[in-house]
Amino acid sequence: EMKIKGNREHHLVLKVRDLFNQLMRDDPSTVNGAEILMLGEMLTLPQNFGNIFLGETFSSYISVHNDSNQVVKDILVKADLQTSSQRLNLSASNAAVAELKPDCCIDDVIHHEVKEIGTHILVCAVSYTTQGGEKMYFRKFFKFQVLKPLDVKTKFYNAETDEVFLEAQIQNITTSPMFMEKVSLEPSIMYNVAELNSVSQAGECVTTFGSRAYLQPMDTRQYLYCLKPKKEFAEKAGIIKGVTVIGKLDIVWKTNLGERGRLQTSQLQRMAPGYGDVRLSLEAIPDTVNLEEPFHITCKITNCSERTMDLVLEMCNTNSIHWCGISGRQLGKLHPSSSLCLALTLLSSVQGLQSVSGLRLTDTFLKRTYEYDDIAQVCVVSSAIKVES
Repeated sequence: EMKIKGNREHHLVLKVRDLFNQLMRDDPSTVNGAEILMLGEMLTLPQNFGNIFLGETFSSYISVHNDSNQVVKDILVKADLQTSSQRLNLSASNAAVAELKPDCCIDDVIHHEVKEIGTHILVCAVSYTTQGGEKMYFRKFFKFQVLKPLDVKTKFYNAETDEVFLEAQIQNITTSPMFMEKVSLEPSIMYNVAELNSVSQAGECVTTFGSRAYLQPMDTRQYLYCLKPKKEFAEKAGIIKGVTVIGKLDIVWKTNLGERGRLQTSQLQRMAPGYGDVRLSLEAIPDTVNLEEPFHITCKITNCSERTMDLVLEMCNTNSIHWCGISGRQLGKLHPSSSLCLALTLLSSVQGLQSVSGLRLTDTFLKRTYEYDDIAQVCVVSSAIKVES
C-alpha cells in the first residue's frame, strides 16, 4: 500500500500489491508463513516484480482505493510503461470513472509482452476531483530490469547437394529451469526444412533430448535442422548460390510456475558458398564397390557464371581410380544457370577407402580448365566379399 503525501494528504491510495497474501496472513486458520511457500506463491501474485525476461508477458494488478470518507469524482487511472525507446499505454480503458465512494476501489490488470532488454519504468498516474471541486493528481514510478533469458548461437554447414544444415545452440542463462515447449525453424521462401532432433524407436518418434524437456540453468542444448531448396529454386543455380537468408528460429518455453515466454530471432544469414564459374556435384554414387569391377556414378555440372560455356570433359586416372570411356569428349554449350547430368563409369585397383578424383572441364571459349579432385569417397572391398545392393 503506497500513500502519496505532499502539501496535503490525498484521498486516494494507489495499491500494486497482493491481496491474497495479505488475506492468508490475516486468516487464523492458515499455517504461519504459508504465504511464502510454493503453494501460496502459486495461488498469489508476488509482492515485487521479481525477474522479468525478454519474451515473457509482464502482468501487474493495479488498485486505486478511496481511503477517505468523501466521495471523489472523475477518477482517471493511467498506466504507462516507459522503455529506452518508447512509452506505451497499458491501461485497459482511458475513460474516467464518474465517482468513487469511500472504501471502494478501481481495479485494473495490465499485460505487456516484453520486447526490449534493459530498464523499464511502470508509471501509474491518478487524477480526480474532490467533493469541494479541487483537482488532484499524483504519480508513482515502479522501476524494473528486463533480462535476457537465452543465449542463442548458430552455425551453418553448406552441403554439396545445395542442402544447408543449421546447428542452433540454446543456453538457459536464467537461474531457474525452463520447459522447452517448442524450438522450430521457419525457413525462408526458397527452402523446406526438416528437423533432425528426434529418432524413431519402436515406431514412435522420440526426442533426442530424452523424456525430460527441462533445460537447467546454464545448460546448453543443440538443435539441428536440414534445409533443402524447393524444386522451383533448386533448378536455378544462380539464385540458390547467392541466397544468404535462411530463416528464423521460433523458441517457446515455460518457467517453473507455467509462465510462457517466446522469442523469435531475426533472419539468420549464412555465408554464400563459393562455387566458382562451374560447379560439379555428385547426384549418385555407391557406398561400397568391388575391387577391379566397374561401378557407375552420376555427376551434375552447373554453369554458375553469367556467360555461355562450351565444355570439354577430360578424365585423368590416378594410382587407384581408373576411368572407363572416352576422355576429351565434347559436352556442348551450357547456358548460364543451366545444368546437365553425366553418367560415368570407373573402377578401383586398390582396396580401402578411395577418393574419386581426376575430372577436368575445359571451357573452349576462354581456354580455361577447371579441376575436380577428391569429389567423393568409396569403400573398395575384395570381390570375394559380397557387396549388399
